[in-house]
Amino acid sequence: MNQIEKALMHALFLHPHHNSDKTIDFSKFGALNNKVNQKHPGLILVEPADNDDAGVFEIPGTGVRMVFKTESHCSPCVVEPYGSAVTCLTGCARDVVAMGGEPLVATDFIGTQPPENELLVGPCGFIGDGKTCTCGNCKPMTSMDRVQLMLDGFREGCEVLGIGVVAGGFSTSFGDIVPALVGSVVGRLVTDEPLRKPARNVGDKLILIGNTSNDGNDTAFRAGFADVMLPARPLFEEERTSMDGALAAFKTGKINACSDLGAAGIGAAVCESARYGGLGARIDLALVPLTAEAADNKPEATLINETQARYLLHVNPADVEEVLNAIRANGAIATVVGEINDTDEIVFLYADEVVAVIPNHPSDSVLAEIG
Repeated sequence: MNQIEKALMHALFLHPHHNSDKTIDFSKFGALNNKVNQKHPGLILVEPADNDDAGVFEIPGTGVRMVFKTESHCSPCVVEPYGSAVTCLTGCARDVVAMGGEPLVATDFIGTQPPENELLVGPCGFIGDGKTCTCGNCKPMTSMDRVQLMLDGFREGCEVLGIGVVAGGFSTSFGDIVPALVGSVVGRLVTDEPLRKPARNVGDKLILIGNTSNDGNDTAFRAGFADVMLPARPLFEEERTSMDGALAAFKTGKINACSDLGAAGIGAAVCESARYGGLGARIDLALVPLTAEAADNKPEATLINETQARYLLHVNPADVEEVLNAIRANGAIATVVGEINDTDEIVFLYADEVVAVIPNHPSDSVLAEIG
């Protein structure tokens, strides 16, 4: 088992980010939702136990279906509060889009230390006492200075995507070096049915929307393979272009499954979709379009880097050209990078070289080795 396989399997099977169902008893929410659905039949369509990108519900008596997503980017705000607030917002928005929704409005919550407290913003915020910079790239500021950066990032991300902010919350009672940043996005479902994450059909082609760069190493950092966490860089026009491209693809009615790319990048998007669908996949990383600055990426970096503004679509081979044309007509980048198969593993190649093989059901001994 090589290092990239260990890092990706650590994220997929051990880290709480991808395994919240092992920490939280979602059956209690399911029991609650069953009671609510008895009062309002068909109200809740996709719930937490479904382990999908976002929740979906129908407004009673209207036939209008809404998509809702919440996520946090607390730790990245220690390193880069402005950019991390942007990616919190845009990450929520992509999850809404991935379900077949058009984002409409957002809410945010920020929790921080008392306003006058002095903080260190940058990579050294996680090192030692969190107040001494050894890298030369950190900036001292007050807690309120950091809050303003977070608010600016969240607002400007909304502005680019055309999303309004309808509510939020704020607290200065936090004592930890890590602030709280929680964002939510609500959208309207524009597809006939929610687009689910699990792969559905053997032979479906996998279309990647967006470029891949060399940023975002959270997966490697949490697995212990990087000394410093470097958050994914915020993107603006790319997010809007990719979103518009995805929404155009949905209008074709030819999308069988969809997910966005966030933590663990291409690796998680493909592995989770295939595993949840009880299928396998084969991906050629040499086909992944890269930004100019990532031209020298190692295949391993292309596999798990967490560049923003990307989606993964599953499409029947006969419909690929129609979907690609719809995406590209909106100025977005779209490329076929692999396909779904009937194996029980996901194989990532670079041309003919095997980069990583991820089983859908790793053994206990393998999990013990990566733990």
